Amino acid sequence: MKFVDPKNDVAFKKIFGSEDKTQILISFLNAVLDLTGDKEIQEVTILNPFQAPRIKMLKYTTLDVQAKDKRGITFIVEMQVRGLEGGMKRFVYYTTKAYSSQLKRGDDYPKLNQVIFIGVLGYNEFENKNYLSRHLILNAETHEHEIKDVEFNFIELPKFKKKVHELETILEKWIYFIKHTRKLDVVPDNMDDEVLQLAYEVAEQHSWTEDEMEFYDYWAIKEQDARGEVTWAMKKGHAKGHAEGRAEIVGKMLAKGMDIPLIVELTGFSIDEILALK
Repeated sequence: MKFVDPKNDVAFKKIFGSEDKTQILISFLNAVLDLTGDKEIQEVTILNPFQAPRIKMLKYTTLDVQAKDKRGITFIVEMQVRGLEGGMKRFVYYTTKAYSSQLKRGDDYPKLNQVIFIGVLGYNEFENKNYLSRHLILNAETHEHEIKDVEFNFIELPKFKKKVHELETILEKWIYFIKHTRKLDVVPDNMDDEVLQLAYEVAEQHSWTEDEMEFYDYWAIKEQDARGEVTWAMKKGHAKGHAEGRAEIVGKMLAKGMDIPLIVELTGFSIDEILALK
Protein backbone atom coordinates (compact mmCIF):
# COMPACT_ATOMS: atom_id res chain seq x y z
CA MET A 1 0.00 0.00 0.00
CA LYS A 2 1.02 3.58 -0.55
CA PHE A 3 -0.67 6.39 1.33
CA VAL A 4 -0.97 10.11 0.75
CA ASP A 5 0.29 12.44 3.46
CA PRO A 6 -2.66 13.64 5.59
CA LYS A 7 -0.59 16.74 6.42
CA ASN A 8 -0.87 17.85 2.80
CA ASP A 9 -3.74 20.37 2.65
CA VAL A 10 -5.49 18.58 -0.21
CA ALA A 11 -5.26 15.16 1.47
CA PHE A 12 -6.37 16.60 4.81
CA LYS A 13 -9.44 18.15 3.22
CA LYS A 14 -10.35 15.04 1.20
CA ILE A 15 -10.08 12.81 4.27
CA PHE A 16 -11.88 15.04 6.76
CA GLY A 17 -14.04 17.14 4.41
CA SER A 18 -15.85 14.61 2.24
CA GLU A 19 -19.65 14.94 2.27
CA ASP A 20 -20.18 11.20 1.89
CA LYS A 21 -17.81 10.25 4.73
CA THR A 22 -18.74 12.71 7.47
CA GLN A 23 -18.29 9.97 10.09
CA ILE A 24 -14.52 10.55 9.78
CA LEU A 25 -14.80 14.20 10.79
CA ILE A 26 -17.35 13.38 13.50
CA SER A 27 -15.06 10.78 15.08
CA PHE A 28 -12.11 13.18 14.97
CA LEU A 29 -14.12 16.05 16.50
CA ASN A 30 -15.47 13.88 19.30
CA ALA A 31 -11.94 12.61 20.06
CA VAL A 32 -10.28 16.04 20.10
CA LEU A 33 -13.05 17.74 22.06
CA ASP A 34 -13.45 14.74 24.41
CA LEU A 35 -17.18 14.50 23.79
CA THR A 36 -18.90 11.39 25.11
CA GLY A 37 -22.44 10.18 25.83
CA ASP A 38 -25.16 12.74 25.19
CA LYS A 39 -22.56 15.36 24.26
CA GLU A 40 -21.23 13.40 21.28
CA ILE A 41 -21.65 14.94 17.85
CA GLN A 42 -23.94 12.69 15.85
CA GLU A 43 -24.27 14.55 12.58
CA VAL A 44 -22.52 17.37 10.73
CA THR A 45 -22.98 19.24 7.48
CA ILE A 46 -19.76 20.04 5.60
CA LEU A 47 -19.93 23.73 4.69
CA ASN A 48 -17.04 23.65 2.19
CA PRO A 49 -16.84 20.06 0.89
CA PHE A 50 -13.76 18.69 -0.85
CA GLN A 51 -13.67 19.14 -4.60
CA ALA A 52 -10.76 18.60 -6.96
CA PRO A 53 -11.02 21.54 -9.38
CA ARG A 54 -9.24 21.85 -12.68
CA ILE A 55 -5.64 22.83 -12.13
CA LYS A 56 -5.89 25.89 -14.36
CA MET A 57 -8.77 27.23 -12.26
CA LEU A 58 -6.92 27.02 -8.95
CA LYS A 59 -6.11 30.20 -7.07
CA TYR A 60 -3.93 30.77 -4.06
CA THR A 61 -6.14 29.87 -1.14
CA THR A 62 -6.15 28.13 2.19
CA LEU A 63 -7.77 24.71 2.42
CA ASP A 64 -9.54 23.95 5.68
CA VAL A 65 -12.59 21.96 6.74
CA GLN A 66 -15.67 23.75 8.01
CA ALA A 67 -18.76 21.98 9.29
CA LYS A 68 -21.88 22.67 11.33
CA ASP A 69 -23.83 20.33 13.60
CA LYS A 70 -27.57 20.27 14.27
CA ARG A 71 -27.15 22.69 17.20
CA GLY A 72 -25.70 25.30 14.84
CA ILE A 73 -22.16 25.05 16.23
CA THR A 74 -19.52 25.69 13.55
CA PHE A 75 -16.29 23.70 13.54
CA ILE A 76 -13.18 24.85 11.69
CA VAL A 77 -10.39 22.30 11.30
CA GLU A 78 -7.13 23.37 9.68
CA MET A 79 -3.76 21.79 9.00
CA GLN A 80 -0.78 24.16 9.31
CA VAL A 81 2.54 22.46 8.65
CA ARG A 82 4.92 25.40 9.16
CA GLY A 83 4.98 28.17 11.71
CA LEU A 84 4.37 31.70 10.54
CA GLU A 85 4.66 35.17 11.92
CA GLY A 86 1.32 36.33 13.26
CA GLY A 87 -0.01 32.76 13.05
CA MET A 88 -2.06 32.96 16.22
CA LYS A 89 -3.65 36.22 15.06
CA ARG A 90 -4.51 34.47 11.80
CA PHE A 91 -6.32 31.68 13.65
CA VAL A 92 -8.23 34.23 15.72
CA TYR A 93 -9.07 36.20 12.57
CA TYR A 94 -10.44 33.09 10.82
CA THR A 95 -12.51 32.03 13.81
CA THR A 96 -14.00 35.41 14.65
CA LYS A 97 -14.75 36.03 10.97
CA ALA A 98 -16.70 32.77 10.85
CA TYR A 99 -18.49 33.84 14.04
CA SER A 100 -19.49 37.32 12.87
CA SER A 101 -20.44 36.18 9.34
CA GLN A 102 -23.33 34.17 10.82
CA LEU A 103 -25.20 37.39 11.43
CA LYS A 104 -27.04 38.69 8.38
CA ARG A 105 -28.34 42.22 8.05
CA GLY A 106 -31.29 42.70 10.37
CA ASP A 107 -30.53 39.60 12.46
CA ASP A 108 -30.34 39.78 16.24
CA TYR A 109 -27.22 38.85 18.23
CA PRO A 110 -28.82 35.79 19.89
CA LYS A 111 -28.70 34.09 16.49
CA LEU A 112 -24.91 33.86 16.78
CA ASN A 113 -23.78 30.31 17.55
CA GLN A 114 -20.52 28.96 18.96
CA VAL A 115 -17.48 28.53 16.70
CA ILE A 116 -14.82 25.97 17.63
CA PHE A 117 -11.42 26.04 15.94
CA ILE A 118 -9.09 23.04 15.81
CA GLY A 119 -5.60 23.66 14.47
CA VAL A 120 -3.34 20.71 13.68
CA LEU A 121 0.18 22.13 13.77
CA GLY A 122 3.34 20.62 12.32
CA TYR A 123 5.41 22.73 14.71
CA ASN A 124 5.51 23.65 18.41
CA GLU A 125 3.61 26.81 19.26
CA PHE A 126 3.29 26.70 23.06
CA GLU A 127 5.81 26.16 25.84
CA ASN A 128 3.89 23.41 27.64
CA LYS A 129 4.60 19.73 26.94
CA ASN A 130 1.04 18.72 26.09
CA TYR A 131 0.41 17.89 22.45
CA LEU A 132 -3.26 18.94 22.80
CA SER A 133 -4.21 22.26 24.35
CA ARG A 134 -7.60 23.94 24.71
CA HIS A 135 -7.95 27.72 24.96
CA LEU A 136 -11.11 29.24 26.39
CA ILE A 137 -12.36 32.64 27.53
CA LEU A 138 -12.40 32.41 31.34
CA ASN A 139 -13.31 34.75 34.17
CA ALA A 140 -9.96 36.07 35.43
CA GLU A 141 -11.01 35.79 39.08
CA THR A 142 -13.17 32.67 39.23
CA HIS A 143 -11.76 30.86 36.17
CA GLU A 144 -15.34 30.01 35.25
CA HIS A 145 -16.09 29.38 31.58
CA GLU A 146 -18.95 31.83 31.12
CA ILE A 147 -18.31 33.14 27.59
CA LYS A 148 -18.44 30.12 25.30
CA ASP A 149 -18.87 31.70 21.88
CA VAL A 150 -15.37 30.90 20.59
CA GLU A 151 -12.95 28.14 21.50
CA PHE A 152 -9.50 27.22 20.20
CA ASN A 153 -7.90 23.77 20.25
CA PHE A 154 -4.40 22.99 19.01
CA ILE A 155 -2.64 19.71 18.30
CA GLU A 156 1.15 20.10 18.11
CA LEU A 157 2.38 17.08 16.17
CA PRO A 158 6.08 17.27 17.20
CA LYS A 159 5.06 16.81 20.83
CA PHE A 160 3.27 13.55 20.06
CA LYS A 161 5.95 10.90 20.61
CA LYS A 162 3.98 7.67 21.05
CA LYS A 163 4.89 4.61 19.00
CA VAL A 164 2.18 2.60 17.29
CA HIS A 165 2.18 -0.15 19.94
CA GLU A 166 1.72 2.48 22.69
CA LEU A 167 -1.53 3.90 21.29
CA GLU A 168 -4.51 3.50 23.59
CA THR A 169 -7.17 6.14 22.99
CA ILE A 170 -8.99 6.99 19.78
CA LEU A 171 -7.46 10.48 19.96
CA GLU A 172 -3.94 9.04 20.01
CA LYS A 173 -4.76 6.87 17.02
CA TRP A 174 -6.11 9.84 15.07
CA ILE A 175 -3.00 11.90 15.78
CA TYR A 176 -0.78 8.98 14.83
CA PHE A 177 -2.76 8.66 11.60
CA ILE A 178 -2.16 12.32 10.68
CA LYS A 179 1.50 12.33 11.65
CA HIS A 180 2.74 8.97 10.35
CA THR A 181 0.46 7.57 7.64
CA ARG A 182 2.63 8.81 4.76
CA LYS A 183 5.47 6.52 5.94
CA LEU A 184 3.35 3.39 6.37
CA ASP A 185 3.10 0.39 4.05
CA VAL A 186 0.17 -1.24 5.83
CA VAL A 187 -2.55 -0.22 8.27
CA PRO A 188 -1.36 -0.93 11.84
CA ASP A 189 -3.09 -3.88 13.51
CA ASN A 190 -4.38 -1.84 16.44
CA MET A 191 -6.32 0.56 14.21
CA ASP A 192 -9.40 -1.55 14.81
CA ASP A 193 -11.90 1.30 14.91
CA GLU A 194 -14.25 1.14 11.92
CA VAL A 195 -14.06 4.86 11.15
CA LEU A 196 -10.28 4.92 11.47
CA GLN A 197 -10.08 2.07 8.98
CA LEU A 198 -12.23 4.11 6.62
CA ALA A 199 -9.81 7.04 6.97
CA TYR A 200 -6.91 4.77 5.99
CA GLU A 201 -8.91 3.61 2.97
CA VAL A 202 -9.43 7.21 1.87
CA ALA A 203 -5.71 7.93 2.40
CA GLU A 204 -4.65 5.01 0.20
CA GLN A 205 -3.44 6.44 -3.11
CA HIS A 206 -5.09 3.62 -5.06
CA SER A 207 -8.51 5.04 -4.10
CA TRP A 208 -7.72 8.47 -5.55
CA THR A 209 -8.68 9.46 -9.07
CA GLU A 210 -6.07 10.72 -11.50
CA ASP A 211 -7.42 14.26 -11.21
CA GLU A 212 -7.30 14.11 -7.41
CA MET A 213 -3.69 12.90 -7.42
CA GLU A 214 -2.80 15.67 -9.85
CA PHE A 215 -4.45 18.15 -7.49
CA TYR A 216 -2.57 16.63 -4.55
CA ASP A 217 0.81 16.83 -6.30
CA TYR A 218 0.11 20.28 -7.68
CA TRP A 219 -0.72 21.64 -4.24
CA ALA A 220 2.55 20.38 -2.78
CA ILE A 221 4.53 21.95 -5.64
CA LYS A 222 2.50 25.16 -5.46
CA GLU A 223 3.35 25.68 -1.81
CA GLN A 224 7.07 25.22 -2.53
CA ASP A 225 6.93 27.51 -5.57
CA ALA A 226 5.03 30.20 -3.69
CA ARG A 227 7.64 30.31 -0.96
CA GLY A 228 10.44 30.34 -3.49
CA GLU A 229 8.80 33.13 -5.44
CA VAL A 230 8.41 35.25 -2.32
CA THR A 231 12.02 34.62 -1.22
CA TRP A 232 13.28 35.76 -4.62
CA ALA A 233 10.99 38.79 -4.66
CA MET A 234 11.97 39.79 -1.13
CA LYS A 235 15.64 39.72 -2.07
CA LYS A 236 14.88 41.85 -5.07
CA GLY A 237 12.87 44.17 -2.87
CA HIS A 238 15.92 44.94 -0.74
CA ALA A 239 17.47 46.68 -3.73
CA LYS A 240 14.56 49.14 -3.82
CA GLY A 241 14.38 49.63 -0.08
CA HIS A 242 13.08 46.98 2.24
CA ALA A 243 9.71 48.45 3.25
CA GLU A 244 8.86 49.73 -0.23
CA GLY A 245 9.83 46.46 -1.86
CA ARG A 246 7.81 44.31 0.54
CA ALA A 247 4.74 46.54 0.15
CA GLU A 248 4.96 46.21 -3.62
CA ILE A 249 5.14 42.42 -3.33
CA VAL A 250 2.07 42.32 -1.11
CA GLY A 251 0.21 44.52 -3.59
CA LYS A 252 0.96 42.07 -6.40
CA MET A 253 -0.19 39.15 -4.26
CA LEU A 254 -3.48 40.87 -3.52
CA ALA A 255 -3.93 41.61 -7.22
CA LYS A 256 -3.47 37.90 -7.95
CA GLY A 257 -6.29 37.08 -5.56
CA MET A 258 -4.14 35.39 -2.91
CA ASP A 259 -5.82 34.84 0.44
CA ILE A 260 -4.73 37.20 3.20
CA PRO A 261 -3.71 34.37 5.59
CA LEU A 262 -1.41 32.94 2.91
CA ILE A 263 0.17 36.37 2.33
CA VAL A 264 0.75 36.63 6.09
CA GLU A 265 2.48 33.26 6.04
CA LEU A 266 4.69 34.02 3.05
CA THR A 267 5.68 37.64 3.75
CA GLY A 268 5.58 38.11 7.51
CA PHE A 269 3.22 41.10 7.17
CA SER A 270 0.50 41.31 9.80
CA ILE A 271 -3.17 41.07 8.83
CA ASP A 272 -3.65 44.76 9.72
CA GLU A 273 -0.74 45.80 7.48
CA ILE A 274 -2.12 43.81 4.55
CA LEU A 275 -5.64 45.18 5.03
CA ALA A 276 -4.18 48.70 5.05
CA LEU A 277 -2.42 48.05 1.74
CA LYS A 278 -5.58 46.50 0.32
